Amino acid sequence: MAAAHVSTRSILSSFLPRLSAPTASSSSRYTTLLSRQLSHPLLPSFGFAIPAAIQLNVPGMIEGIWESILKAVPKKRTSHMKQRSRRMAGKGLKDVEALNKCSVCGNVKRAHLLCPFCVQEVRDFFKGKETVQKTFDTLTKEAENFRKGIKAEAKANAIEETPEEPAAVADEAAATDAQKLPDVDQEGKTSKQYLTTHTVDDAHITDIFSIATTPTQVLSVSGASCIKVHSTTSPEIPLEQTIQGAHKLGCHHIVTSRNGRIAATAGFGGEVKVWSISEASEWVEEGKIVDGNKAGEIWAIALSEDGQFLASTTYDGRINVWDLKDGRKKIREYETKGSFGMCIDMSRDGKFTASGHENGGVYIFNNDTGKILYSLPGLVKPVRTVAFSPAGTRLAAAGDAKVIALYDVQHGEQVANLTGHSSWIFSVDWSDTGEYLLSGSFDGKVKVWSIDRRTCVATHSETDKTLWCVKWLPKVSNKSEAFATAGANRSITFYREATGG
Repeated sequence: MAAAHVSTRSILSSFLPRLSAPTASSSSRYTTLLSRQLSHPLLPSFGFAIPAAIQLNVPGMIEGIWESILKAVPKKRTSHMKQRSRRMAGKGLKDVEALNKCSVCGNVKRAHLLCPFCVQEVRDFFKGKETVQKTFDTLTKEAENFRKGIKAEAKANAIEETPEEPAAVADEAAATDAQKLPDVDQEGKTSKQYLTTHTVDDAHITDIFSIATTPTQVLSVSGASCIKVHSTTSPEIPLEQTIQGAHKLGCHHIVTSRNGRIAATAGFGGEVKVWSISEASEWVEEGKIVDGNKAGEIWAIALSEDGQFLASTTYDGRINVWDLKDGRKKIREYETKGSFGMCIDMSRDGKFTASGHENGGVYIFNNDTGKILYSLPGLVKPVRTVAFSPAGTRLAAAGDAKVIALYDVQHGEQVANLTGHSSWIFSVDWSDTGEYLLSGSFDGKVKVWSIDRRTCVATHSETDKTLWCVKWLPKVSNKSEAFATAGANRSITFYREATGG
């Protein structure tokens, strides 16, 4: 068998050109270097015999696996985020456009969803409420024990002096001691004392949103469709009249004239109805005010003292005034900055109209000139209630800021802040003399404020539910001051001053 003599150099030279062929231009330097290394004197030439039957095809073997080696080189992998961004190109999430302002706090929120700011504030309120309640219970218990001690001591003294009439003497002594210890408010000043005289439980089947007073009656409205009239001439506060179906969707505001002959109600459907008292001493409908008949087109309302003019607010901040004796025609329309008008009031002389708005704005308008008189500073949160003093020289405004701001109507300046409420204030009302101001808040507390001393002189909390409305009762003959409250507990509670008739 013939043998083929093949040298190492001939074998390498036969497949090295094939290796460098695909990359001749870029790797010629490496091919030359490799050739030089193979021809180095340290690598001697030697020969060996290969049988003729064995054909070595080394270049062919290398060429077959070379492409596989190139394909096996790891490549940079596209990240998941990159892939997702490519897939979502042009298909991104749409912008949230269904936004509106919360009617309570004024912050921007998603439509048809609860306001996260209000929810958080309510949570914080209920967290602190438990602590406040424990403190209140402790103080109440201590006060009760103190009074019991006084009574026991007075009774013991009375028994020693006149054993035959212990009860009468003890009561007299206790009363004398009580007079020597007048009630004091938080600031250490003498306060007024009011007693709960009567409560009309379940006066309505839903929250009572508003009440109005006349010299002999209290009118109330709620989320139900009826209006209820209670008499204040009797201590039992009997129900005198129920007007069924007054507002199909419920009613949120009711006002009366000073003489108690005209009333007006605003319903959730946007309609306003005017009522008058008949010869049979029953309230009957006189007519309607229609302004587009849309919900929110007429919100808060106020009547002049004689019942001739009616003012109202709208959802876009406009203030309208109607003449009820001239066909219920609109005679004035004032423009503001476009924020929702939450409350309104007219001075007793009919000269001024004041409005409070969702953005914290308070405006005073001159009804004679038909122009805005003042844009008042001081409150930055929604204003839920405004009220002129009986003389029309002061304006009280309050709301979510938990502060009652007092303004001088003549100069348009803020003259005082009444602080003490720990929750939103929904209603304020002036006494007939203008000496005291009444306020009701979200946490169920009603406070009486002395305007001269700029301090709270009485606080009552018969309920922990929201008080939507508080009103002084018109002072009749020599009777002492009295007021009524109504709210989420669906009841109307009456108070009177502890002194007097």
